Amino acid sequence: MKNIRPFASCLLPAIFFVFLSCIAPLKAVEPSKDLETIARLTSTIIARQHFRQHPIDEEISTKLFSQYLKALDPNKLYFCKEDLLKFEPSSLLLGEQLITGNLGFPFVVYNEFVKKVRMHRDFAAKALSAGFDFNVDEEFVFDRGELPWAATQKELEEIWRKKLKNEVLTLRLISRAEKEDKAADKDSKESPHPSWSSKSPNERVLKRIDQYIKYLEKNEPIDVLEFYLSSLAMVYDPHSAYMSPRTEEDFNISMRLSLVGIGAVLSSEDGYTKIESIVPGGPADLDGRLKPDDRIIAVAQADSEPVEIIDMPLSRVVSMIRGDKDTKVILTVLPGAKGMNAIPETITITRNTVKLTDQEASGRIQEIKGKDGSVLKVGVIILPSFYMDFDAAQRGDKDYKSSTRDVKKLLENFKKEKVDSVLLDLRSNGGGSLVEAINLSGLFIKTGPIVQVKTNPGNVDVKCDEDDEQIYDGPLLILVNRLSASATEIFAGAMKDYERGLIVGDSHTHGKGTVQTIWELNQFLAYLGAKFPAGSVKFTNALFYRINGASTQIKGVTPDIVFPSFTDSMKIGEEDLPHALPWDEIQPVKHDNYNPMLAKLVPELKTLSEQRRKSNKKFTLLEKDIEIYKHIKDRKSISLNENTRWAEYLKEKKLMEEQNRLVKLDEDAPKKAAGKKGKKGEDDIYLEESLNILADYIRLMNKGNPPIAAAKTAEAIKPNATTAR
Repeated sequence: MKNIRPFASCLLPAIFFVFLSCIAPLKAVEPSKDLETIARLTSTIIARQHFRQHPIDEEISTKLFSQYLKALDPNKLYFCKEDLLKFEPSSLLLGEQLITGNLGFPFVVYNEFVKKVRMHRDFAAKALSAGFDFNVDEEFVFDRGELPWAATQKELEEIWRKKLKNEVLTLRLISRAEKEDKAADKDSKESPHPSWSSKSPNERVLKRIDQYIKYLEKNEPIDVLEFYLSSLAMVYDPHSAYMSPRTEEDFNISMRLSLVGIGAVLSSEDGYTKIESIVPGGPADLDGRLKPDDRIIAVAQADSEPVEIIDMPLSRVVSMIRGDKDTKVILTVLPGAKGMNAIPETITITRNTVKLTDQEASGRIQEIKGKDGSVLKVGVIILPSFYMDFDAAQRGDKDYKSSTRDVKKLLENFKKEKVDSVLLDLRSNGGGSLVEAINLSGLFIKTGPIVQVKTNPGNVDVKCDEDDEQIYDGPLLILVNRLSASATEIFAGAMKDYERGLIVGDSHTHGKGTVQTIWELNQFLAYLGAKFPAGSVKFTNALFYRINGASTQIKGVTPDIVFPSFTDSMKIGEEDLPHALPWDEIQPVKHDNYNPMLAKLVPELKTLSEQRRKSNKKFTLLEKDIEIYKHIKDRKSISLNENTRWAEYLKEKKLMEEQNRLVKLDEDAPKKAAGKKGKKGEDDIYLEESLNILADYIRLMNKGNPPIAAAKTAEAIKPNATTAR
């Protein structure tokens, strides 16, 4: 599904000739001597300094050949095998050419790519003018990333025809659905931008293609080189890249946390801009409507016409979403949970700066009441990231901010309040400071190794907590999900290896076990007698390993108890990235075991949790929602018959509406009984069940692990929150 304007009658052929005449003659992009120098430096650094330390030989050359074509044409919509045959003679020579600074191949391919996009535009004008028969039974494969390239230009043009037909059909169906849903949705959704109805589908399709061509032709030689050298870096691993001076500046802005935007991590997938994760404390997080796996298809500024961003490069999309503080950006979004039949939703978000204070640790005490009238007090800590004010620490400021310091204060307060246990919520914590991961671990153990860092050719550095002060030594549960990554995985892995606490959540954490460093290229230019803006190289130079010897790469950390979740079904883990470094293991290091009974308790705790979830209506509905989502996600093609497509849409819509209705009934009942409205975030079934598990854990530890039959179904816990400052 690629365009979403309401259907209108076809334009007259004469108008198409006007559009065609707007495109300027093609001007080829050519490399320069400076770019050749950048290519030699970057390729040398990656080959010698990357963790893999793999020379740019024929194997790397072949992979670079494929990766560069994929970077330009990810959905295989513009090149065909006939085109590739022209390029193949260079496929084994690319490494040798890079080392000598020969950039003929990437620029020839790029200029040819622009020609093919122009050909697609001419074809689109004619096909849209001729119109389509929507009564024919045929399928369009919308996800072509893993399919072979079209064999010939004729075969490619058949793909273009179906693609255009799908776009027009999608617009017809969306217009039809919007009319039927208008009354029901007007109170719950923002209306699409009014200017969207002012143009026909044909105008919109051609305008988007024209915008894409203009972008491609505005690219400077350094932009083409960035495509190519980043393709080389990605062959080594997905977190390595070449950054042009402009990209480097953007990266530095984001690292300083001074970027004003919506607070979302974006990626590009098959021409779509996809939400990878939401930054805790940012505008999108506070708004609550954007979710991971949603696709943004248009961006508008306040009082301006929306610009469709399908096929637009990610860097340009990011620049459109950025803006001045307190200004509004209007996003048109396809909800990821609704698949290719999704009706777009318009979300307005007020831009703001994501500050360090927005990601601070927060805590509260929750009381758990048992059947026997007993009350357990649980200290709940939410930690969105592993942060540290490095500048203040280097200045010698004794009160510098850090995640460890903030969590320590919360734990000390919990001790004063005599809590029975602590729950540390690390869901969607993308990591941060390695030092903070080590220091935070030290709050829960006395002293010892936390993580191993391996650099090639095999040097292993064991990082330890050397402070023997243990701030909290009681029962601990750590809640994670697939978006918990990097420093979070180091901390969770250490707590698991020390048998210090229970880990619950998704089937495993994100799986990012690599370490990156950045080298500025300007520092090398002086040795070559040159001086010009050259950008930088970001490359992986080390891997993280747990103290049990297992890498956190790919596999992440596996929880003791696994919950069903949407994020487990999404392609957002390290294992879903191309060229990800493999999992392996090294020698473990000696460490203490804090609770030898924990492993023995896990099977029973797992059984009790499963029993409780089976009788919990919310978890039952969640699992049905996940099955619907999986069905939608697994689809690779879609019907181009209008009646069939409409029936499929209605079927999926009915399933989702039924699920939403059941959820709403279930949530509204206690609210009506209490005579009050619910607040955002108060109904967290994962947190609720985690508290249940903690209650089981404490009871089993105190009662010597009685048999399951003695406590078959624990009472569902409804936390009563009181704030702990």
